[in-house]
Amino acid sequence: MNRLIAQIEKAKPFFEKISRNIYLRAIRDGFIAAMPVILFSSLFLLIAFVPNIFGFTWSKHMEGILMKPYNYTMGLVAILVAGTTAKSLTDSYNRKLKANQQLNFISIMLAAMCGFLLLSAEQAKEGGYLNAFMGTKGLLTAFLAAFITVAVYNFCMKKNITIKMPKEVPPNISQVFKDIIPFSIVILILYGLDLLIHSFIHTTVAEAILKLFEPLFTAADGWIGITIIFGAFAFFWFVGIHGPSIVEPAIAAITYANIETNFKLIHAGMHADKVITSGTQMFIVTLGGTGATLVVPFMFMWLTKSKRNKAIGRASVVPTFFGVNEPILFGAPLVLNPIFFIPFVFAPIANVWIFKFFVDVLGMNSFSVNLPWTTPGPLGIIMGTGFGVWSFVLAAVLIFVDVTIYYPFLKVYDKGIYLEEQENADNASTKALEEKVKANFDTTKAEQMMNNQQQASAKLNEEREAVASNASAIQEETNVLVLCAGGGTSGLLANALNKAAAEYHQPITAAAGSYGAHMDIMKDYQLVILAPQVASNYEDIKCDTDRLGIKLAKTQGVEYINLTRNGKEALEFVQKQFN
Repeated sequence: MNRLIAQIEKAKPFFEKISRNIYLRAIRDGFIAAMPVILFSSLFLLIAFVPNIFGFTWSKHMEGILMKPYNYTMGLVAILVAGTTAKSLTDSYNRKLKANQQLNFISIMLAAMCGFLLLSAEQAKEGGYLNAFMGTKGLLTAFLAAFITVAVYNFCMKKNITIKMPKEVPPNISQVFKDIIPFSIVILILYGLDLLIHSFIHTTVAEAILKLFEPLFTAADGWIGITIIFGAFAFFWFVGIHGPSIVEPAIAAITYANIETNFKLIHAGMHADKVITSGTQMFIVTLGGTGATLVVPFMFMWLTKSKRNKAIGRASVVPTFFGVNEPILFGAPLVLNPIFFIPFVFAPIANVWIFKFFVDVLGMNSFSVNLPWTTPGPLGIIMGTGFGVWSFVLAAVLIFVDVTIYYPFLKVYDKGIYLEEQENADNASTKALEEKVKANFDTTKAEQMMNNQQQASAKLNEEREAVASNASAIQEETNVLVLCAGGGTSGLLANALNKAAAEYHQPITAAAGSYGAHMDIMKDYQLVILAPQVASNYEDIKCDTDRLGIKLAKTQGVEYINLTRNGKEALEFVQKQFN
């Protein structure tokens, strides 16, 4: 097993390079930026249709009122994602361009959104236009429009293809003319593509793309497809690479499209059978976090003999319950721990197999609503699948199966840790006995005890003064931004820093954020700290922090968890970055 993991680690740089691909990252970050729209729209689905389960049905008029916010948010999400994906890709391009050659992301967003409409909208016979592909069905087309738009703007910038204005013209006016040519080229290219597809296939580009990828989506929803896709999530995380950074962009379009498809099937009185959805990823495969670790902290807390393991379990239960499982991943640790390789990778696969069995064989409805990823796993299963009876059974079965899978490996691991603790305890007991014997024949025993207490007290005061003096080197208000993949893990360190800063009266304020949504707020901070899951992006973001004159630091797994649990060390870590 150790040899296998060693071989896997050798491939880590290659996988990290894939995770840092600017096009994959643009897709992921584009979705992150659009997530408020996705989650907001889902609230109206719940309000409109969950009451049906309990025998209450809204009138058609009221249902139309409730669904209007959904139709004009989620129903237009592809247009928005075209813009946000283009914005994210523009940020990546701008890292490599000089300050006076930066691409105008506002113009690029507008061009991408307009270009997407050309590729997806059809003129209706009665006037207006058809919007069938402006929602989740048009996401692949949104990515295409975004990529072409940014590439054209970058080409025009490098070749200096623009309208040059006299120096006397104000910069904001000059920028408008500067963007006219690339904007026009984008529109003409995408419109030309639309005309070409209409001439040969007699349909829109969006529909043609969907038909092209339909066989792939169907295969992905099969047993082999779900095994490879969702097994990869845990496999990459186990070797220390943020799995979703590689896998999510490849399946993002289908996961959100399937949510809407399932919703329409249920609304039509049919069976929602699409397994690959965002809910499957968040609440089935990564139940409690990557590796299906919801049960693991409870098992550490209740089923182990080791004091260390029990403490790790207690410290990890709450965050893992809400999907933030880094404390158990790096605290145990689970990642790069040969003992846990099999359960960490197999438990998520077993979960999605069971879920597919419930959907295909037992007739359970799949996920039809998008929920926040921090929703507790069992609750996410029940709410996301419409409060069906089978959803309650499924939640219980998954918990039982995951406990069964992890249990034998946990016992092996705990036995080794417990024996180490016993050996240390025996050594400590022997030393304590020797000291006790010596003390019985020592006439100055009381004085020694007093001296020990005084020394301990003095040492404690020295530590407190050291913390205060070290941290006091930061004299001005200092803002610290902690970044992770989704803003959950980063909150652990941000909270620890804020608490310690208040305790030691230090001018430090910390905030948590998600990588990809940080570009526009980074300028307000003096230090950016990368959590382990996004540490591989260090070289990319350093280009941005260096340009803004901001300090940048990255953390490793165990180091990060220790910082979240020790405010004093967290303050010292911040201080070191400014020395």
